[in-house]
Amino acid sequence: MSTTDRGTFASKLGVILASAGSAVGLGNIWRFPTEVGRNGGAAFILVYLCFVFFLAMPVMVSEFVIGRSSRTNTVDAYRTLAPGKPWIVAGFMGILGGILVLSFYSVVAGWTIFYTQESLTNRLWAGRDFSALFQNFVSNPWKPVLYQFIFLGITHYIVSRGIESGIERFSKLMMPLLLVLLVVLMGFSLTMPGAGAGLNFLLKPDFSKLTTDAVLSAMGQAFFSLSVGIGCLATYASYFDKQTRLVSSAFSVCCIDSVVAILSGFVIFPAVFSVSGVSPDAGPGLVFITLPHVFNTAFASVPVLGYIFSLMFYVLLLLAALTSSISMHEIATAFVIEKWHLARLRAAWVVTMVCLVLGMACCLSFGPWAEVKVWGRGFFDLFDFLVAKFLMPLGGILITMFVEWYLNRKLVVAQLTNDGTLHVRGLNILLFLIRWVAPIGVGVVFFNELAS
Repeated sequence: MSTTDRGTFASKLGVILASAGSAVGLGNIWRFPTEVGRNGGAAFILVYLCFVFFLAMPVMVSEFVIGRSSRTNTVDAYRTLAPGKPWIVAGFMGILGGILVLSFYSVVAGWTIFYTQESLTNRLWAGRDFSALFQNFVSNPWKPVLYQFIFLGITHYIVSRGIESGIERFSKLMMPLLLVLLVVLMGFSLTMPGAGAGLNFLLKPDFSKLTTDAVLSAMGQAFFSLSVGIGCLATYASYFDKQTRLVSSAFSVCCIDSVVAILSGFVIFPAVFSVSGVSPDAGPGLVFITLPHVFNTAFASVPVLGYIFSLMFYVLLLLAALTSSISMHEIATAFVIEKWHLARLRAAWVVTMVCLVLGMACCLSFGPWAEVKVWGRGFFDLFDFLVAKFLMPLGGILITMFVEWYLNRKLVVAQLTNDGTLHVRGLNILLFLIRWVAPIGVGVVFFNELAS
Protein backbone atom coordinates (compact mmCIF):
# COMPACT_ATOMS: atom_id res chain seq x y z
CA MET A 1 0.00 0.00 0.00
CA SER A 2 1.43 3.40 -0.87
CA THR A 3 1.50 6.18 1.63
CA THR A 4 -1.04 8.08 -0.41
CA ASP A 5 -3.61 5.33 0.18
CA ARG A 6 -3.17 5.14 3.92
CA GLY A 7 -5.89 7.58 4.90
CA THR A 8 -5.73 10.48 7.34
CA PHE A 9 -7.63 11.78 10.32
CA ALA A 10 -10.43 13.94 8.96
CA SER A 11 -10.42 16.68 11.58
CA LYS A 12 -8.34 18.42 14.22
CA LEU A 13 -10.74 17.14 16.88
CA GLY A 14 -10.21 13.60 15.61
CA VAL A 15 -6.43 13.99 15.91
CA ILE A 16 -6.64 15.23 19.48
CA LEU A 17 -9.25 12.75 20.71
CA ALA A 18 -7.59 9.74 19.06
CA SER A 19 -4.16 10.72 20.40
CA ALA A 20 -5.62 11.47 23.82
CA GLY A 21 -7.41 8.13 23.70
CA SER A 22 -4.07 6.43 23.09
CA ALA A 23 -2.72 8.09 26.23
CA VAL A 24 -5.79 7.74 28.46
CA GLY A 25 -6.09 4.20 29.75
CA LEU A 26 -6.42 2.00 32.79
CA GLY A 27 -3.29 3.58 34.24
CA ASN A 28 -5.04 6.94 34.63
CA ILE A 29 -7.98 5.53 36.57
CA TRP A 30 -6.30 2.61 38.34
CA ARG A 31 -2.56 3.17 38.77
CA PHE A 32 -2.49 6.96 39.13
CA PRO A 33 -4.76 7.16 42.23
CA THR A 34 -2.76 4.33 43.82
CA GLU A 35 0.51 6.23 43.27
CA VAL A 36 -1.06 9.42 44.62
CA GLY A 37 -2.26 7.53 47.71
CA ARG A 38 1.20 6.14 48.39
CA ASN A 39 3.29 9.21 47.67
CA GLY A 40 1.93 12.30 49.34
CA GLY A 41 -1.29 13.30 47.59
CA ALA A 42 -1.01 16.71 45.93
CA ALA A 43 2.77 16.70 46.35
CA PHE A 44 2.99 13.75 44.00
CA ILE A 45 0.52 15.36 41.57
CA LEU A 46 2.60 18.55 41.32
CA VAL A 47 5.76 16.61 40.53
CA TYR A 48 3.85 14.39 38.12
CA LEU A 49 2.51 17.37 36.16
CA CYS A 50 6.01 18.82 35.83
CA PHE A 51 7.24 15.56 34.34
CA VAL A 52 4.23 15.32 32.00
CA PHE A 53 5.00 18.64 30.34
CA PHE A 54 8.80 18.72 30.61
CA LEU A 55 9.63 15.05 30.02
CA ALA A 56 6.80 13.09 28.41
CA MET A 57 5.52 15.84 26.12
CA PRO A 58 8.91 16.28 24.34
CA VAL A 59 8.95 12.53 23.65
CA MET A 60 5.41 12.78 22.28
CA VAL A 61 6.35 15.67 20.01
CA SER A 62 9.34 13.64 18.79
CA GLU A 63 7.05 10.74 17.91
CA PHE A 64 4.78 13.14 16.03
CA VAL A 65 7.75 14.43 14.02
CA ILE A 66 8.88 10.91 13.10
CA GLY A 67 5.39 9.78 12.15
CA ARG A 68 4.27 12.69 10.01
CA SER A 69 7.59 13.25 8.27
CA SER A 70 7.76 9.59 7.18
CA ARG A 71 4.04 8.88 6.60
CA THR A 72 4.49 5.16 7.21
CA ASN A 73 4.56 2.52 9.95
CA THR A 74 7.02 2.80 12.81
CA VAL A 75 9.56 0.39 11.30
CA ASP A 76 9.59 1.91 7.81
CA ALA A 77 9.66 5.38 9.38
CA TYR A 78 13.24 4.80 10.51
CA ARG A 79 14.08 3.03 7.24
CA THR A 80 12.81 6.09 5.34
CA LEU A 81 14.41 8.76 7.52
CA ALA A 82 17.65 6.88 8.22
CA PRO A 83 18.20 4.45 5.33
CA GLY A 84 20.77 1.76 6.03
CA LYS A 85 21.24 2.88 9.64
CA PRO A 86 20.60 0.78 12.79
CA TRP A 87 17.90 3.19 14.01
CA ILE A 88 15.38 0.75 12.55
CA VAL A 89 15.83 -1.29 15.74
CA ALA A 90 13.73 1.35 17.54
CA GLY A 91 10.91 0.66 15.09
CA PHE A 92 10.96 -3.07 15.69
CA MET A 93 11.03 -2.40 19.45
CA GLY A 94 7.81 -0.44 18.99
CA ILE A 95 6.10 -3.29 17.12
CA LEU A 96 7.16 -5.81 19.76
CA GLY A 97 6.15 -3.46 22.57
CA GLY A 98 2.71 -2.83 21.10
CA ILE A 99 2.00 -6.56 20.74
CA LEU A 100 3.24 -7.40 24.24
CA VAL A 101 1.31 -4.54 25.85
CA LEU A 102 -1.92 -5.44 24.08
CA SER A 103 -1.44 -9.11 25.04
CA PHE A 104 -1.36 -8.47 28.79
CA TYR A 105 -3.41 -5.26 28.74
CA SER A 106 -6.32 -7.11 27.12
CA VAL A 107 -6.31 -9.51 30.07
CA VAL A 108 -7.03 -6.72 32.57
CA ALA A 109 -9.45 -5.15 30.08
CA GLY A 110 -11.27 -8.50 29.98
CA TRP A 111 -11.61 -8.28 33.75
CA THR A 112 -13.31 -4.90 33.32
CA ILE A 113 -15.86 -6.49 30.95
CA PHE A 114 -16.57 -9.19 33.55
CA TYR A 115 -17.05 -6.60 36.29
CA THR A 116 -19.22 -4.48 34.00
CA GLN A 117 -21.39 -7.53 33.45
CA GLU A 118 -21.50 -8.27 37.19
CA SER A 119 -22.53 -4.67 37.86
CA LEU A 120 -25.15 -4.67 35.11
CA THR A 121 -26.76 -7.85 36.44
CA ASN A 122 -26.57 -6.50 40.02
CA ARG A 123 -24.32 -9.34 41.19
CA LEU A 124 -21.89 -7.10 43.08
CA TRP A 125 -24.16 -7.27 46.08
CA ALA A 126 -23.44 -6.46 49.73
CA GLY A 127 -21.99 -9.27 51.78
CA ARG A 128 -20.19 -10.89 48.86
CA ASP A 129 -16.54 -11.79 49.41
CA PHE A 130 -15.01 -9.58 46.73
CA SER A 131 -11.50 -10.89 47.29
CA ALA A 132 -12.68 -14.45 46.68
CA LEU A 133 -14.73 -13.31 43.67
CA PHE A 134 -11.67 -11.78 42.05
CA GLN A 135 -9.32 -14.65 42.85
CA ASN A 136 -11.79 -17.28 41.67
CA PHE A 137 -12.35 -15.42 38.42
CA VAL A 138 -8.73 -14.75 37.44
CA SER A 139 -7.67 -18.31 38.32
CA ASN A 140 -10.49 -19.90 36.29
CA PRO A 141 -9.06 -21.89 33.33
CA TRP A 142 -11.41 -20.44 30.69
CA LYS A 143 -13.46 -17.44 31.86
CA PRO A 144 -10.69 -14.80 31.70
CA VAL A 145 -9.72 -16.08 28.24
CA LEU A 146 -13.31 -15.68 27.06
CA TYR A 147 -13.55 -12.08 28.29
CA GLN A 148 -10.14 -11.26 26.86
CA PHE A 149 -11.31 -12.63 23.51
CA ILE A 150 -14.42 -10.41 23.66
CA PHE A 151 -12.29 -7.34 24.37
CA LEU A 152 -9.84 -8.12 21.57
CA GLY A 153 -12.81 -8.68 19.26
CA ILE A 154 -14.12 -5.18 19.97
CA THR A 155 -10.66 -3.70 19.45
CA HIS A 156 -10.25 -5.67 16.23
CA TYR A 157 -13.58 -4.40 14.87
CA ILE A 158 -12.66 -0.76 15.45
CA VAL A 159 -9.16 -1.04 13.96
CA SER A 160 -10.34 -3.07 10.95
CA ARG A 161 -12.71 -0.25 9.92
CA GLY A 162 -9.77 2.03 9.19
CA ILE A 163 -8.59 5.44 10.34
CA GLU A 164 -11.51 7.77 9.67
CA SER A 165 -14.40 5.27 9.87
CA GLY A 166 -12.91 3.26 12.72
CA ILE A 167 -10.32 4.83 15.02
CA GLU A 168 -11.37 8.47 14.57
CA ARG A 169 -15.12 7.85 14.66
CA PHE A 170 -14.99 5.70 17.78
CA SER A 171 -12.52 8.04 19.51
CA LYS A 172 -14.95 10.91 18.95
CA LEU A 173 -17.64 8.79 20.60
CA MET A 174 -15.70 7.18 23.42
CA MET A 175 -13.55 10.05 24.68
CA PRO A 176 -16.44 12.53 25.31
CA LEU A 177 -18.46 9.71 26.90
CA LEU A 178 -15.49 8.86 29.12
CA LEU A 179 -15.17 12.48 30.25
CA VAL A 180 -18.91 12.77 30.93
CA LEU A 181 -18.86 9.60 33.01
CA LEU A 182 -15.89 10.91 34.98
CA VAL A 183 -17.66 14.18 35.79
CA VAL A 184 -20.91 12.43 36.78
CA LEU A 185 -19.03 9.93 38.96
CA MET A 186 -17.14 12.78 40.59
CA GLY A 187 -20.47 14.41 41.43
CA PHE A 188 -21.67 11.16 42.99
CA SER A 189 -18.45 10.72 44.92
CA LEU A 190 -18.35 14.24 46.31
CA THR A 191 -21.81 13.77 47.89
CA MET A 192 -20.68 10.77 49.96
CA PRO A 193 -20.20 11.14 53.70
CA GLY A 194 -16.50 11.50 54.38
CA ALA A 195 -15.83 13.04 50.97
CA GLY A 196 -14.17 16.01 52.66
CA ALA A 197 -11.50 13.78 54.18
CA GLY A 198 -10.83 12.30 50.75
CA LEU A 199 -10.48 15.73 49.18
CA ASN A 200 -8.19 16.84 52.00
CA PHE A 201 -6.01 13.78 51.42
CA LEU A 202 -5.91 14.44 47.67
CA LEU A 203 -5.36 18.21 47.71
CA LYS A 204 -3.17 18.68 50.79
CA PRO A 205 0.45 18.01 49.81
CA ASP A 206 2.44 15.79 52.15
CA PHE A 207 6.02 16.54 51.14
CA SER A 208 7.35 14.17 53.81
CA LYS A 209 6.33 11.28 51.55
CA LEU A 210 7.99 12.78 48.50
CA THR A 211 11.08 10.59 48.62
CA THR A 212 13.49 9.95 45.77
CA ASP A 213 11.54 6.82 44.90
CA ALA A 214 8.30 8.82 44.85
CA VAL A 215 9.80 11.41 42.48
CA LEU A 216 11.07 8.68 40.17
CA SER A 217 7.67 7.02 40.37
CA ALA A 218 6.03 10.29 39.28
CA MET A 219 8.46 10.49 36.37
CA GLY A 220 7.70 6.94 35.32
CA GLN A 221 3.94 7.43 35.69
CA ALA A 222 4.03 10.54 33.50
CA PHE A 223 6.02 8.74 30.84
CA PHE A 224 4.01 5.53 30.75
CA SER A 225 0.63 7.22 31.20
CA LEU A 226 1.01 9.01 27.88
CA SER A 227 1.91 5.81 25.98
CA VAL A 228 5.12 7.30 24.64
CA GLY A 229 8.15 5.27 23.66
CA ILE A 230 6.69 2.36 21.67
CA GLY A 231 5.45 4.08 18.55
CA CYS A 232 1.71 4.43 19.21
CA LEU A 233 1.78 8.15 18.63
CA ALA A 234 4.31 7.96 15.79
CA THR A 235 1.91 5.59 14.04
CA TYR A 236 -1.05 7.92 14.63
CA ALA A 237 1.02 10.90 13.46
CA SER A 238 1.65 9.13 10.15
CA TYR A 239 -2.08 9.74 9.51
CA PHE A 240 -1.91 13.47 10.36
CA ASP A 241 -2.39 15.92 7.51
CA LYS A 242 0.00 18.78 6.80
CA GLN A 243 -2.15 21.29 8.66
CA THR A 244 -2.10 19.44 12.00
CA ARG A 245 -0.30 21.47 14.64
CA LEU A 246 2.05 19.00 16.29
CA VAL A 247 3.05 21.00 19.36
CA SER A 248 -0.42 22.28 20.25
CA SER A 249 -1.86 18.81 19.65
CA ALA A 250 0.70 17.28 22.00
CA PHE A 251 -0.07 19.93 24.62
CA SER A 252 -3.80 19.23 24.32
CA VAL A 253 -3.24 15.48 24.70
CA CYS A 254 -1.12 16.04 27.83
CA CYS A 255 -3.80 18.29 29.30
CA ILE A 256 -6.62 15.80 28.62
CA ASP A 257 -4.59 12.90 30.00
CA SER A 258 -3.73 14.84 33.16
CA VAL A 259 -7.32 15.99 33.67
CA VAL A 260 -8.58 12.41 33.41
CA ALA A 261 -6.00 11.21 35.93
CA ILE A 262 -6.78 13.97 38.42
CA LEU A 263 -10.55 13.63 38.02
CA SER A 264 -10.11 9.93 38.75
CA GLY A 265 -8.63 10.96 42.06
CA PHE A 266 -11.72 13.09 42.73
CA VAL A 267 -13.83 9.99 42.05
CA ILE A 268 -11.86 7.43 44.03
CA PHE A 269 -10.56 9.20 47.15
CA PRO A 270 -13.87 10.69 48.38
CA ALA A 271 -15.45 7.26 47.81
CA VAL A 272 -12.67 5.40 49.62
CA PHE A 273 -12.68 7.79 52.59
CA SER A 274 -16.45 7.43 52.92
CA VAL A 275 -15.89 3.90 54.29
CA SER A 276 -13.84 3.44 57.44
CA GLY A 277 -10.99 0.97 57.43
CA VAL A 278 -10.35 1.18 53.68
CA SER A 279 -6.83 2.13 52.60
CA PRO A 280 -6.33 4.76 49.87
CA ASP A 281 -3.23 2.90 48.65
CA ALA A 282 -4.81 -0.52 48.27
CA GLY A 283 -2.67 -1.26 45.22
CA PRO A 284 -3.81 -3.48 42.34
CA GLY A 285 -6.80 -4.73 44.34
CA LEU A 286 -8.21 -1.21 44.56
CA VAL A 287 -10.46 -1.48 41.49
CA PHE A 288 -11.60 -5.09 41.68
CA ILE A 289 -11.68 -5.80 45.42
CA THR A 290 -11.72 -2.56 47.44
CA LEU A 291 -14.08 -0.43 45.34
CA PRO A 292 -16.92 -2.99 45.07
CA HIS A 293 -16.90 -3.07 48.89
CA VAL A 294 -16.94 0.74 48.95
CA PHE A 295 -19.86 0.93 46.50
CA ASN A 296 -21.94 -1.41 48.65
CA THR A 297 -21.07 0.14 51.99
CA ALA A 298 -21.31 3.80 51.02
CA PHE A 299 -24.69 3.37 49.32
CA ALA A 300 -26.13 0.79 51.75
CA SER A 301 -29.16 2.97 52.47
CA VAL A 302 -29.86 3.62 48.77
CA PRO A 303 -28.79 0.47 46.88
CA VAL A 304 -29.94 1.78 43.50
CA LEU A 305 -27.30 4.51 43.70
CA GLY A 306 -24.65 1.90 44.44
CA TYR A 307 -25.81 -0.02 41.39
CA ILE A 308 -25.62 3.06 39.15
CA PHE A 309 -22.24 4.18 40.52
CA SER A 310 -20.74 0.71 40.15
CA LEU A 311 -21.99 0.21 36.59
CA MET A 312 -20.84 3.65 35.45
CA PHE A 313 -17.42 3.14 36.99
CA TYR A 314 -16.72 -0.15 35.22
CA VAL A 315 -18.06 1.19 31.92
CA LEU A 316 -15.62 4.06 32.42
CA LEU A 317 -12.77 1.58 32.91
CA LEU A 318 -13.80 -0.33 29.80
CA LEU A 319 -13.85 2.82 27.67
CA ALA A 320 -10.42 3.83 28.94
CA ALA A 321 -9.07 0.38 28.12
CA LEU A 322 -10.51 0.50 24.59
CA THR A 323 -9.16 3.93 23.68
CA SER A 324 -5.64 2.73 24.49
CA SER A 325 -5.93 -0.75 23.02
CA ILE A 326 -6.85 0.45 19.53
CA SER A 327 -3.64 2.50 19.31
CA MET A 328 -1.52 -0.46 20.42
CA HIS A 329 -3.25 -2.69 17.88
CA GLU A 330 -2.71 -0.12 15.12
CA ILE A 331 1.09 -0.09 15.62
CA ALA A 332 1.38 -3.69 14.45
CA THR A 333 -1.56 -3.54 12.01
CA ALA A 334 0.00 -0.66 10.06
CA PHE A 335 3.27 -2.59 9.85
CA VAL A 336 1.59 -5.80 8.60
CA ILE A 337 -0.43 -3.87 6.00
CA GLU A 338 2.60 -2.14 4.54
CA LYS A 339 5.13 -4.95 4.97
CA TRP A 340 3.09 -7.72 3.35
CA HIS A 341 0.62 -5.59 1.37
CA LEU A 342 -2.42 -7.12 3.05
CA ALA A 343 -5.89 -5.62 3.21
CA ARG A 344 -6.57 -3.91 6.54
CA LEU A 345 -9.08 -6.54 7.64
CA ARG A 346 -6.63 -9.41 7.07
CA ALA A 347 -3.78 -7.52 8.69
CA ALA A 348 -5.95 -6.77 11.73
CA TRP A 349 -6.78 -10.48 12.02
CA VAL A 350 -3.08 -11.39 12.02
CA VAL A 351 -2.41 -9.00 14.91
CA THR A 352 -5.55 -10.01 16.81
CA MET A 353 -4.72 -13.72 16.64
CA VAL A 354 -1.11 -13.19 17.74
CA CYS A 355 -2.26 -11.09 20.70
CA LEU A 356 -4.96 -13.64 21.55
CA VAL A 357 -2.44 -16.50 21.73
CA LEU A 358 0.02 -14.49 23.81
CA GLY A 359 -2.84 -13.09 25.90
CA MET A 360 -4.09 -16.60 26.67
CA ALA A 361 -0.69 -17.37 28.18
CA CYS A 362 -1.02 -14.22 30.31
CA CYS A 363 -4.54 -15.23 31.40
CA LEU A 364 -3.46 -18.73 32.35
CA SER A 365 -0.50 -17.41 34.36
CA PHE A 366 -3.03 -16.54 37.08
CA GLY A 367 -4.51 -20.05 37.06
CA PRO A 368 -3.41 -23.37 35.52
CA TRP A 369 -0.01 -21.99 34.41
CA ALA A 370 0.72 -20.15 37.67
CA GLU A 371 3.79 -22.32 38.23
CA VAL A 372 5.17 -21.77 34.71
CA LYS A 373 7.95 -19.20 35.05
CA VAL A 374 10.33 -17.52 32.63
CA TRP A 375 13.17 -15.71 34.36
CA GLY A 376 11.22 -16.18 37.58
CA ARG A 377 8.06 -14.52 36.24
CA GLY A 378 4.71 -15.69 34.89
CA PHE A 379 3.81 -14.61 31.36
CA PHE A 380 1.71 -11.63 32.49
CA ASP A 381 4.44 -10.25 34.75
CA LEU A 382 7.12 -11.08 32.18
CA PHE A 383 5.45 -9.09 29.40
CA ASP A 384 4.77 -6.20 31.77
CA PHE A 385 8.39 -6.26 32.93
CA LEU A 386 9.83 -6.32 29.40
CA VAL A 387 7.71 -3.39 28.24
CA ALA A 388 7.88 -1.21 31.37
CA LYS A 389 11.51 -1.83 32.24
CA PHE A 390 13.07 -2.03 28.79
CA LEU A 391 11.07 -1.32 25.64
CA MET A 392 9.26 1.88 26.64
CA PRO A 393 12.15 3.71 28.35
CA LEU A 394 14.70 2.61 25.76
CA GLY A 395 12.27 3.57 23.03
CA GLY A 396 11.81 7.01 24.56
CA ILE A 397 15.56 7.57 24.73
CA LEU A 398 16.09 6.45 21.13
CA ILE A 399 13.15 8.49 19.79
CA THR A 400 14.34 11.79 21.30
CA MET A 401 17.97 11.16 20.37
CA PHE A 402 16.94 10.30 16.81
CA VAL A 403 14.95 13.51 16.39
CA GLU A 404 17.44 15.91 17.94
CA TRP A 405 20.78 14.19 17.35
CA TYR A 406 20.28 12.50 13.97
CA LEU A 407 17.54 14.18 11.96
CA ASN A 408 18.34 17.39 10.15
CA ARG A 409 17.34 20.31 12.37
CA LYS A 410 15.65 22.03 9.41
CA LEU A 411 13.37 19.01 8.90
CA VAL A 412 12.39 18.97 12.57
CA VAL A 413 11.68 22.71 12.66
CA ALA A 414 9.72 22.45 9.40
CA GLN A 415 7.50 19.76 10.93
CA LEU A 416 6.95 21.69 14.15
CA THR A 417 6.15 24.95 12.33
CA ASN A 418 4.24 23.40 9.40
CA ASP A 419 6.91 24.56 6.94
CA GLY A 420 7.24 27.94 8.59
CA THR A 421 3.55 28.84 8.53
CA LEU A 422 3.19 28.62 12.33
CA HIS A 423 4.86 30.53 15.13
CA VAL A 424 5.58 28.09 17.95
CA ARG A 425 6.18 29.81 21.26
CA GLY A 426 9.14 28.47 23.16
CA LEU A 427 10.36 26.43 20.18
CA ASN A 428 14.01 26.62 21.25
CA ILE A 429 13.07 25.55 24.77
CA LEU A 430 11.14 22.59 23.39
CA LEU A 431 14.09 21.55 21.23
CA PHE A 432 16.36 21.81 24.28
CA LEU A 433 13.99 19.56 26.23
CA ILE A 434 13.99 17.02 23.40
CA ARG A 435 17.77 17.14 23.01
CA TRP A 436 18.85 16.99 26.65
CA VAL A 437 16.14 16.82 29.31
CA ALA A 438 13.94 14.04 27.93
CA PRO A 439 16.66 11.45 27.13
CA ILE A 440 18.47 12.10 30.42
CA GLY A 441 15.23 12.00 32.41
CA VAL A 442 14.04 8.81 30.77
CA GLY A 443 17.52 7.36 31.28
CA VAL A 444 17.23 8.05 35.02
CA VAL A 445 13.91 6.18 35.09
CA PHE A 446 15.40 3.33 33.06
CA PHE A 447 18.40 2.74 35.29
CA ASN A 448 16.36 3.23 38.45
CA GLU A 449 13.87 0.61 37.28
CA LEU A 450 16.68 -1.81 36.46
CA ALA A 451 18.11 -1.36 39.95
CA SER A 452 14.76 -1.88 41.69
